[in-house]
Amino acid sequence: MTALRTTRLPDATIRPALASDAQAVCAIYDYHVAHGTASFDSAGPSVAEWAVKIAEVTAQGWPFLVAEHGGAVLGYAYAAQFRPRAAYARTCENSIYIADSARGQGIGTRLLGALVEAARACGFEQMIAVIGGGEPASVALHGKCGFVHAGRMRNVGFKFGRRLDTVYMQRDLTGEGWNNG
Repeated sequence: MTALRTTRLPDATIRPALASDAQAVCAIYDYHVAHGTASFDSAGPSVAEWAVKIAEVTAQGWPFLVAEHGGAVLGYAYAAQFRPRAAYARTCENSIYIADSARGQGIGTRLLGALVEAARACGFEQMIAVIGGGEPASVALHGKCGFVHAGRMRNVGFKFGRRLDTVYMQRDLTGEGWNNG
């Protein structure tokens, strides 16, 4: 049984990701690929592919953030257009992963909060979370940060010998709520 982590890191810095963060981002993601169901990947991108991803996201003017403490990257989050069609230009999908050693320290809440603000500042109006495996910690984090349940696709993934759902959550970034037209 994993010990409950209660230490908080109030002085962790949230900052834009750099190409030099690609190795740490890769290691964080690889851990989740190997040990969790939040990603349905069976192998993660290489360090070079992560450097390209960071460059592509930021070149679009979209946020790619890292949480750093004592020179170590403890988590990352980014937002990119939800789908490539023009109609989705104001809707983004987020991705957030926290280093296993940093879970339970408030990093996810701070990082996702900063991502929401950065996505709003670059013109996104809706943010979608696509939560592989319906990971309870990710669902709880998104709920804490103002996301609401938007749907569930059942048995769409298969990993670790289990059929897995994908949970969709959504957050309005405009402050106006949803138009029910």
